[in-house]
Amino acid sequence: MIDDIKKIFEYNANWAETVNRTNPGFFSNLAKQQTPKYLWIGCSDSRVNANEIAGLSQGELFVHRNIANVVVPTDLNCLSVIQFAVEVLKVKHIIVCGHYGCGGVKASTEIQEHGLIDNWLSHIRHVRRMHEKELDGIMDFTEHQNRLCELNVIEQVANVCHSPIIQKAWATKQNLAVHGFVYDLSNGKLKNLDVYVDNLDEINRTYRLTI
Repeated sequence: MIDDIKKIFEYNANWAETVNRTNPGFFSNLAKQQTPKYLWIGCSDSRVNANEIAGLSQGELFVHRNIANVVVPTDLNCLSVIQFAVEVLKVKHIIVCGHYGCGGVKASTEIQEHGLIDNWLSHIRHVRRMHEKELDGIMDFTEHQNRLCELNVIEQVANVCHSPIIQKAWATKQNLAVHGFVYDLSNGKLKNLDVYVDNLDEINRTYRLTI
């Protein structure tokens, strides 16, 4: 087990040396500030590396990850990340990105008990209930799972937009847009779900606040 940790430090040393050699001053400049344009809210899945997928370097992408890229008003961790990204870093884009083959989404469709995570998966089960008619009409298992992944992203985009943090930003005319993407593990490509919200008028009146 110790050898596994040693490999990390060996890789890190080689990587840092390579970066310094090919891009002198990279780390000293990076340490001075971070000015990302994007906040990425994605899944914790080890196969989904946000910076590599988006083709962005360090410092260009502010990242929050959790199981199945869920955004809920009781998750102070996620909301704190959103607030810092919007109010301090002044990001211009928030991207909620799910991925096909998501283990969390799959687990939410299973009957057996999974333990503590079932509390978290209940948010995805809520998405299933909201779109039950459409999902029940999809007989192919993979297509059913993929569509649930997409619907989950769409609902989480809505949850981001309903946050008082985002509504305050729009009320004060901050340039900010929220997007929904899905990553395909089988080919490495992003799919734009064409979910794009950048002002208060586009969110449901039920969730709108006076700020």
